[in-house]
Amino acid sequence: MTQKTSRRSFLGASAALGTAFWVAPRTFARPTRSALEGLTAACIGVGGKGSSDSSHISDQDVAIVGICDVDRRTLAKKAKEFSDAEQFTDFREMLDKLGDKVDIVTVSTPDHTHATAAIKAMKMKKHVYCQKPMTWSIREARMMREVAAEMGVVTQMGNQGTSEDGLREAVEVIRSGAIGDVAEIHVWTNRPVWPQGIGRPAGEDAIPDYLDWDSWIGPAAMRPYKEGVYHSFNWRGWADFGTGALGDMACHTTNMPVMALELWDPIAVTAVENPGIFENETFPGSTTLMFEFPERNGKVACKFYWYDGGNLPSDDLIAHLPEDFRKRIDSQKAGGKKTSAALVVGSKGMLLSENDYGAAYSLLPSDNYKDFKKPEQSLPRIPFKGGTDERQKWEFVQSCRGEYKPGTMSNFGYAGRLTETILVGNLAVRAGEGQRIEWDAKNLVSTNLPGLNKYVQREYREGWTL
Repeated sequence: MTQKTSRRSFLGASAALGTAFWVAPRTFARPTRSALEGLTAACIGVGGKGSSDSSHISDQDVAIVGICDVDRRTLAKKAKEFSDAEQFTDFREMLDKLGDKVDIVTVSTPDHTHATAAIKAMKMKKHVYCQKPMTWSIREARMMREVAAEMGVVTQMGNQGTSEDGLREAVEVIRSGAIGDVAEIHVWTNRPVWPQGIGRPAGEDAIPDYLDWDSWIGPAAMRPYKEGVYHSFNWRGWADFGTGALGDMACHTTNMPVMALELWDPIAVTAVENPGIFENETFPGSTTLMFEFPERNGKVACKFYWYDGGNLPSDDLIAHLPEDFRKRIDSQKAGGKKTSAALVVGSKGMLLSENDYGAAYSLLPSDNYKDFKKPEQSLPRIPFKGGTDERQKWEFVQSCRGEYKPGTMSNFGYAGRLTETILVGNLAVRAGEGQRIEWDAKNLVSTNLPGLNKYVQREYREGWTL
């Protein structure tokens, strides 16, 4: 079927996944504006990652009809590329005004505004591409996948490694039992690469005339503007706006083992090493977290360890890694460049990915896998040839058109569960070092530390809703 004859034959890509294996989503159909019209998009956040997000969507023959950014300098720059697009600094105004003129909405803003933008768009029956992590809070992630399933729209989170053949193959390898039963996963990252472990600066600066500060703050509590402190990049370290190193990278680096092993709904999380939220303002410079998962669908109970800020697994584990990678870790310990990796430890062997996206892997010890034959393919491969990010957008747009039948793999049904799992870790950061949080995933509450439950979802500032 062509775009002209099936402009909106939709795939509801956001049904929640309750099994170990990714499954193709249900098909939905809705009335069209015109069977002869092509897809259109409105883009929220068009600087930084949002610049490539909007460009890549446009490259898939989607007309960009609206662009929104709180920074008018960024808008002016992007308007040179999309000269016909209407410009806005408040996405609420953009969505209300453009309404039925829009099919797709991209959300590429700081974490704290993802949910309010995406949920508004989905309730208007727009397909949504949202950057990772899907949300700032745990309950927002639950709401995002529920609304997506209810509205039957196509969705995709921006953890683009999901589109890589290597990640999908690694998932198949682990599921095949090639490394045996997995009881431990270790993931470490070179993040943060922005300030953390600092307090709020005193005073305030004049808000530049190019910046819509009220829209930037969004649903968070209002605070004074300080030049270069929050906008446009360092927000990731601030607990009111970002989700720290864990939120920034875990949707990438844990994606492969989470998908392979159904690492949903931890029963407990402990911050093994944790200086804590600094003055209730920023995430600490480094953390080590331990997530506990029970037996699930025949898989043994396991523990997942997360390390950031230069923290690493034990030397006993590192000793099993390839020599060239051990040398890089030795360099890191001596003050050199930090490393990142995911190590999945099984009863028969290990799978190591030194790629942030899980897009490449090796089986260890290598001598034991010289004659290894890859398992039969069970996950679809994206036929589009291009960069990782472009492949993710191709899968999304072609699913919106109804022309890619497998549908999006990182749809909000999957990505919502991944995000929920990850963000429980930030509750542990708030709890204090060594404090074990017992977690009721069904009801999204800590059963032993109820004081943490106020962080499961924030109270939105007046004028901002879900």
